[in-house]
Amino acid sequence: MVEHKVDSIERSFNWSLAGILLLVPAILLPIMGVTLAGQYHHASLLDCILALIDRGFFMIATLVFLFAIAVPIVRLLGAFYITYSFKFNKLKPSLLHFFRAFHHLEHWAMLNVFMLAIVVSMYKLLDDTELSLNMGLLALILWLISSTMAASALDQDYIWQKLEDEFVD
Repeated sequence: MVEHKVDSIERSFNWSLAGILLLVPAILLPIMGVTLAGQYHHASLLDCILALIDRGFFMIATLVFLFAIAVPIVRLLGAFYITYSFKFNKLKPSLLHFFRAFHHLEHWAMLNVFMLAIVVSMYKLLDDTELSLNMGLLALILWLISSTMAASALDQDYIWQKLEDEFVD
């Protein structure tokens, strides 16, 4: 018999709910501020994407949007929907197909890579500028933690087994 994660549905539900609540602050609040030559500038995750578009880097802006915003949002909402369905016993046959699609998104979660890029950028800028960390960075870090914990708390074997037992002939 396979040993399942303890309270997987409840924990993943709570982590995904926390991540959903952090979505707007993580995307819209300034991540960091830079003072260079007496001028202060700050940028949010969305500002970074808009700056890339403004400078003609459409492909990079698209990739940053997809892997730092769109995929993490879909993963969080997906984890929330799946755990909500299990928690409140609202299982439907379509959930099996939804979970298959959700399972494939795991390989495309790149929010942690974006976070690493921020840290490297901060390190490179420290010698030439004055940096200030803003609430957006805290929200982004908490969003990353929530997203990671929601995914890791989810017992996929249990979900596959339950859905297949319920809906596969």
